[in-house]
This record gives sequence, C-alpha cells and structure tokens, in this order.
Amino acid sequence: MKITLERPSSVKYLIGIDEVGRGPLAGPVAVGAFMVPVDFDLDYFKGVRDSKKLPPHKREVYLKMVEEKVRDGAVKYAVSFVSSEQIDKKGISYAIKKALSTSLRKLSVSGEECMVLLDGGLKAPAQFRYQQTIIKGDDKEKVISLASVVAKVTRDHRLMKLSKKYPGYEFHINKGYGTKQHRNHLEEHGPCPIHRMSFLRNFNFA
Repeated sequence: MKITLERPSSVKYLIGIDEVGRGPLAGPVAVGAFMVPVDFDLDYFKGVRDSKKLPPHKREVYLKMVEEKVRDGAVKYAVSFVSSEQIDKKGISYAIKKALSTSLRKLSVSGEECMVLLDGGLKAPAQFRYQQTIIKGDDKEKVISLASVVAKVTRDHRLMKLSKKYPGYEFHINKGYGTKQHRNHLEEHGPCPIHRMSFLRNFNFA
C-alpha cells in the first residue's frame, strides 16, 4: 500500500517514522523521524530501503547523505531513545510511543503542516491529523526508509559505545539482539544494567 491520503494545501512537509530495537534483549528502543518539504526530490536517496535490508556500510553512506542535506537546511531528522529500564517499567509499546512523540516534538512542526507516514502498526499523536500507517512501509516509502536508516545507525552507534562500558557481551557486534553468542555471554556473566529484565524471564541465572 502506498500513500492514499489526499494532501491538503496546508501540508508543507512529509515525515517518515520507523522504530528500531523492539526485540533486542539489551539496550534502548529507538524511533526515527525524517522530514522533507513536500517538493523535495527523494530520488536523491536512490536505492534506499528498509535498513534491515541494507548492509551496514550502505546505511552509513545514506546517513552521511542525510546529514549533508541537514547542513544545507533541506531536511531534518530526529532519533529518540527510551531506556531498557523504562521498557521494563512501562512495557515496549509504551516506550515506542514515548520515543515516537519525542522525535516528532524535536522536529518542531505543527500537525496541520505535515503528513506523517508510519511503518507497521505505529501511530502518531492525535494532533497529527494527516497520518497513514503503511504495512512494510519501510520498504515502500523512501521517507520511512530514511527514518529507519537514521534510527538504525544511531542506535547501532549507541550500542557500540555501550559495548565499551559493558565489555563481555559484544554489544558492538550483536547490538543487543539475542544472538547465540549474546545468550552464551548472558549465561556466563549474567545480565548487566542495560539488559531488559522483562525480556529475560526464561533465563536461569546463577
């Protein structure tokens, strides 16, 4: 499904929204918001797609392209995190909703001025009247793909830094996801402060 909303004359910007890090055992969840004027030629980002389907070096290339356009004043983006502690306290759905609202607030745009396109089951706050949720939107709409890329790369960089703070889990490699190696490290070392304890209920720690 592509955009089916009619664009009112008040709409000046198109915003893509995507989340990254819903499923990992450790680290924050992230929501990216990518905003362009409605007349921006998104073919500048030719080949961009869902960040999960791009190799890491290609994601970095697209982020650099985005940042160049940010410096030119042509586009804006925001990435917001909610910690593993908050995920444990309030749940992953609450955490994603909070990060989404924060990213939109960082863009400093009114609900009447923009059309918001969201991936999967995401929804924007009610003041954003012109919004559409698109299944697999991160692979169908470039603005959502770019939101996915900025969120993914920014979160990956955060986990690389956390890997230095909490050595022994290889967060720089697994990015907090439950790989076999990560699970082995958990069995060996037990959880660290950035693990989502609500995601580890099936683990038996010594």
